[in-house]
Amino acid sequence: MVWLKFDISQASKYTFPMSDPLSPLVSFLERAERLLSRLEPLLPPASPLPDWNAAVAFQWRKRGAAGYLQPVPRLAAIRLADLRDIDDQKARIDANTRQFVAGRPANNVLLTGARGSGKSSLIKALLNEYAPRGLRVIEVEKHDLIKLPDIVDLVDGRPERFIVFCDDLSFDAGDSTFRALKVVLDGSMAAAPDNVLIYATSNRRHLMPEYFAENLEAHSVGEEIHPGEAIEEKVSLSERFGLWLSFYPFDQEAYLDIVAHWLRSFGCKDAEIARAERDALNWALQRGSRSGRVAWQFAKDWAGARGTSTKRGRGK
Repeated sequence: MVWLKFDISQASKYTFPMSDPLSPLVSFLERAERLLSRLEPLLPPASPLPDWNAAVAFQWRKRGAAGYLQPVPRLAAIRLADLRDIDDQKARIDANTRQFVAGRPANNVLLTGARGSGKSSLIKALLNEYAPRGLRVIEVEKHDLIKLPDIVDLVDGRPERFIVFCDDLSFDAGDSTFRALKVVLDGSMAAAPDNVLIYATSNRRHLMPEYFAENLEAHSVGEEIHPGEAIEEKVSLSERFGLWLSFYPFDQEAYLDIVAHWLRSFGCKDAEIARAERDALNWALQRGSRSGRVAWQFAKDWAGARGTSTKRGRGK
């Protein structure tokens, strides 16, 4: 067999008689090159490889059909010491993360419960604490979880320790990302890399909506013959997280303690903090919630209205 090697860029230098068998080939290649030159601007650019030295936190972003890791240049300055009245949850996730950073066995973590109670802030504080020891965080939106295998492939074998973080996680029935997350957690023939864990927050413990009828094993649920199996399917995802941490609404004492902490961080004196208590309670009443987030928002409003300069930002 004879192979022909032909450089299309040189085709214009040559003329072929119509009887030459190469003439149709040259014509075809010229047309193909013109077509490709028109299509090329419409194609998405190649995804850049991550610059691992640019940051300690990254966010998965999409560019057309492709995805890439975008460095987060500025982190929230929150510390573990800033998170008040969740001491048990903080101690357990801190111990798990410390094991992970040290290269010892550790679990995927699911943080569930009351909104504004410090779930996502814990992840930010852990990164600030352990980034000097090699911890990195990759934040992924729920709808991008289907790309988890690609993200895991990017970090496999690297010396850093990566937490893939998904905030406010929940699923609807039939959601394709539900199964993608199950596979990465503990459902594939290929073992997950030792340098990757998944930390997720949710307001739902089982991550999917549950219905009263599903508790009635003896009755049909729609056309489901075995409703108990449908329930098991929903529970199975949350069970793949080895560590569950539950968060609860703060009582009045805890809420005021958090308010006082943040006011002190803005430079307020004890006498000012005492005067702020009634306003802090009214602030929470108006919002229908006593949470760490509400306490932080009140502290910013109170300190800012009185001309107090910000010592450092928390981010939320």
